[in-house]
Amino acid sequence: MLASDMTHRARRGRGMTSQRTRDRMVERLADQGIVDERVLAVMAEEPRHLFVDEALAHRAYEDTSLPLGFGQTLSRPVTVARMSELVHREAPGRVLELGTGSGYQTLILSRLVSGVHSVERIPALYQRAARRLESLGAPARLRAADGRRGWPGAAIFDVILLTACASALPSALLEQLSDGGVLIAPLATADGEQWLTRVRRHGHTLEQQRLEPVRFVPLLEGVVQGTG
Repeated sequence: MLASDMTHRARRGRGMTSQRTRDRMVERLADQGIVDERVLAVMAEEPRHLFVDEALAHRAYEDTSLPLGFGQTLSRPVTVARMSELVHREAPGRVLELGTGSGYQTLILSRLVSGVHSVERIPALYQRAARRLESLGAPARLRAADGRRGWPGAAIFDVILLTACASALPSALLEQLSDGGVLIAPLATADGEQWLTRVRRHGHTLEQQRLEPVRFVPLLEGVVQGTG
């Protein structure tokens, strides 16, 4: 999609879907256990339909994940809301998101907290997300890089959020986490289950808490070539 087309869609933005459609989504989120009023308010306001292909825009507010290409998906609204709620609860000053994807989770985070940084390993997704977020005035910093390495030049972070499943915690990320900071990530068990996990750093000690079962694409290493 051309940058001019992206800007035009953003300007139409909230007019493409009725507020009633958004309100129904938010009602479902509340029924599914999302209690943070600020998260619900932001998700009622922001245009999720701009973060998928126009052919899928009519499904943007359904309780489902949607394809982005490159083997990636836009997570269900309840997953985005839950992740956002966990981040917002920490009242962080600096947040690192690993796996920008469409940029929708990044947008929601940028409306809730300051200092949002996001890393995407697929250049084509990074470029699309950057255009979308710029057109919407989202105050987030993005880069195309290997997310497993974090963002050393912007560290230290109060919260690090992984939007892909890791089998183990990358040591580079833990080194970029503040003392008392939290890493929120889907982690895989030996038998293949995935659990949304909160890891709090206390000096050299890590306190882990399993929160709920989830299903995410795997966290992969390296930057994809030839897709920019």
